[in-house]
Amino acid sequence: MAGYPELVVMLTHNDRTVADAAEIFESCKNSKAKFWGFKEEGLALKDMKKLFRYMKECGKTTFLEVVAYTEAECLEGAKMGVECGVDYLMGTMYFDSINEYCKAHHLKYMPFVGKITGRPSILEGTIEGMIDEANNLLKKGVYGFDLLGYRYTGDAAALNEAFVAGVDAPVCLAGSVNSYQRLDEVKRANPWAFTIGGAFFENQFDGTFAEQIDKVCGYIAK
Repeated sequence: MAGYPELVVMLTHNDRTVADAAEIFESCKNSKAKFWGFKEEGLALKDMKKLFRYMKECGKTTFLEVVAYTEAECLEGAKMGVECGVDYLMGTMYFDSINEYCKAHHLKYMPFVGKITGRPSILEGTIEGMIDEANNLLKKGVYGFDLLGYRYTGDAAALNEAFVAGVDAPVCLAGSVNSYQRLDEVKRANPWAFTIGGAFFENQFDGTFAEQIDKVCGYIAK
């Protein structure tokens, strides 16, 4: 494990996978990022499987993030993750059925915590409540957590720091990391990983997609 948070490059914008995800990955596969993923919406399943397979052939660690709230939709997303052969399932509201399915299929499960609505998602709840929820789920054997810190209606930086400190498991800060100020906050919180998707498509880090990835990787490793 790196001594700093790992960037998960998400080939998504507005919480959906972009149509040219495969072409973008091809142009960026030699960048510094080792972790790659996308969402369950936006590509046909056959294209998802093909792209995830290619990512793994390129030595990448793979993530499927599922933005779903009902048990049926969340379980469908987990099944998609298994079919795609990904390393990590991020997202979904926690359900025992998904946890058991992931365990049975050796899929590392990182559910959401807190009250989440909409797409792009909004996170509500108390910091203490989310930490308690996470620690209770750890007892059920989940691998880690997908924390939508910068989608929080409260103090995002305070949530991120308190949650990472209060939960002894891998935490991925997902969504809306779109500035160097937020990268500084991510470094202070020091989670296991964090995602960037939309900010790269909006050129928030100034350069080609691959140049932005390398800038962020270099900055976070300082």
